[in-house]
Amino acid sequence: MYHPMNPFPQPNTPSKFLAIAAALTGAALAGSPALVPLPVAVQPGTGTFGFSAATAIRCDASLRADADLLAADLQARSGVAPKVAAAGSQGNGANEIRLAIDADSKLVAGGYKLDVTAAGVVVTGKDAAGVYYGTRTLLQLLPPMGAAAWRDAAPAPVPALAITDYPRFAWRGMMLDVGRHFYPPEEVKRLIDWMAFHKLNVFHWHLTDDQGWRIEIRKYPKLTQVGGWRDSSPPYGNRDSDDGQRYGGFYTQAQIKDVVAYAAARHITIVPEIEMPGHAAAAITAYPELGNVDVPGYAPKVMTRWGVHPYIFAPTDATLRFLEDVLGEVCELFPSKFIHIGGDEAPKTQWQQSKVAQDVMRREGLKNADELQSWFVRRMGKFLESKGRRLIGWDEIQEGGLSKTATMMVWRDAKWAKHALALGNDVVMATTSHTYFDYYQAPAATELAKGKEYEAIGGLLPLEKVYSYNPTFVADNPAQEKQILGTQAQLWTEYIGDMKKVEYMAFPRVAALAEVAWTPLAAKNYDDFSRRLAGVMKHYDGGHLNYAKPVPPPVRATKDGSTLETSLGSYTDHWPELAFDGRSDTFFWADRSLKSGDHLTLHLKAALAAATPVTVITGGPASQHGDALAAGVLEISADGGTWLTLAEFAAGKASGSAPAGTRHLRLRVTAPQENWLIVHEISLGNPQSLSERR
Repeated sequence: MYHPMNPFPQPNTPSKFLAIAAALTGAALAGSPALVPLPVAVQPGTGTFGFSAATAIRCDASLRADADLLAADLQARSGVAPKVAAAGSQGNGANEIRLAIDADSKLVAGGYKLDVTAAGVVVTGKDAAGVYYGTRTLLQLLPPMGAAAWRDAAPAPVPALAITDYPRFAWRGMMLDVGRHFYPPEEVKRLIDWMAFHKLNVFHWHLTDDQGWRIEIRKYPKLTQVGGWRDSSPPYGNRDSDDGQRYGGFYTQAQIKDVVAYAAARHITIVPEIEMPGHAAAAITAYPELGNVDVPGYAPKVMTRWGVHPYIFAPTDATLRFLEDVLGEVCELFPSKFIHIGGDEAPKTQWQQSKVAQDVMRREGLKNADELQSWFVRRMGKFLESKGRRLIGWDEIQEGGLSKTATMMVWRDAKWAKHALALGNDVVMATTSHTYFDYYQAPAATELAKGKEYEAIGGLLPLEKVYSYNPTFVADNPAQEKQILGTQAQLWTEYIGDMKKVEYMAFPRVAALAEVAWTPLAAKNYDDFSRRLAGVMKHYDGGHLNYAKPVPPPVRATKDGSTLETSLGSYTDHWPELAFDGRSDTFFWADRSLKSGDHLTLHLKAALAAATPVTVITGGPASQHGDALAAGVLEISADGGTWLTLAEFAAGKASGSAPAGTRHLRLRVTAPQENWLIVHEISLGNPQSLSERR
């Protein structure tokens, strides 16, 4: 069933088909090909199809553009441009890749079937998008770019199989912030290509912010002439400093049209975002009359620092007309049904200080500044409706009352999603917990040991946590599940200065999110995903994608079978065993304040054969308090009954030489401590530096 007014309907696939598909996928799981996202159903065949210089592509006339894209992709890999022919032209079907649409198929929009035999390949889609997704699966089945198979005279093999596939969610996206850092159009296109590789279909383009306005608006040229440039930026490693270099850039309308068309050809919709009413300093600097000119100290400038800044659009008729003019040009450039108006982190201080804003509140009967923002958003929503579009905004748009027609992009907390769902509004799940790819993907210390250019905004979002996401966890019933359009990754770029860093922060986490958004929940399996991802990363290598090497998730086990016990509980999954697992990126983290006598005790699998240096380092950047041990001793024992003090902790560290025969080591707290406790690796032997161990 389609949700009313929902241009992104959710699949309504019979449960019987789902059960059969799950059985087929499960049966093939152990030997399933390296495909991400995992298809709904995979049935292995016998033999292989050999792609060669003689292979042709045959298609319906309506699929010529998709066939040409596939031909270009195959040429980039093989050096050979396959001939593209119409479906009705002469041909015997052998050694061909055939593309077709079956509009009567029971599959949902975007669904496809891929049949590979020794004789040829057939991709049949419910629609053109489905055909295109089938060709992306075919590319993943082929050897990666640069592989030996492409240099040999023999045909490149594709395993015989039958795939039936369709997306779980209709909104499968990625957001790129170009307000903080600007990326040229050709680099944006490259990112779109890699999105398409994993069947993502929404590119959310965050085009304006306090630090820069990146879209040409012909009626207001100073938006880019003035608002597109800032005097300085914080350098990596010192976020409260300046590099003193003028920075900026913007996309012309011709460039935007080109990128929009490029994405559309790959069945990706670009959803533009124009921030309002907050994050507006760049626009207000270009046209100061748009701001709250009657507040004390009014002096807008394009911001040179990250974070939230006070400049917010004035709630005046002139400013609202300006924004309608801007959105009018945006609608001409972007055919997307949705237009994003931001709405997040809008400080209300200037509205509270402005007599003009206060007069508007009294005139409109608004109780507070939150209601003024919702009034502002409703005005924009009505304008967009007049253009046949739908407003989408970050979850703050509901704090003063949510418009019935607005769609909410949830970034902060599940409660905001639950509120919107209860009201009947659609949502896109984009929560910080699982989709903020500007967070570190390995512990900060591990990343920063590679260089200050690896700095991130903070947080920790490893690959396995992205994969664990279930966007429908906020729904209370099946009807609410249908209101969840899908999910997307967020790439806020304060600390992402170039496209090389974008790729590093995005991949392979994009692969995990793609599987969250596409694959049936019951079919997901992280171990199998990791195995398949290893094959997909060969395609990354072939395409020279600057991806991050995945860090294995922690395992609750020591490195050699030794055991640990403690009087303390563990904070989340920072188990005691992680203090002796041989990894620098894991640690034990207690879940409460410390009492005298609390301990962490290591029972070695075998007694030390000779005198051995022992080092225990506590505390770390994971905690804002440091959580180092302030008062404690490091003790040793041969029998677990008689203990000797080896060293006292000073500045969170203790070290000494344990004699031969030592079987037990104990960290013991000697005075109460309000802060919790972090214990990194207990090192036996000469401890290596972090950079040496990574």
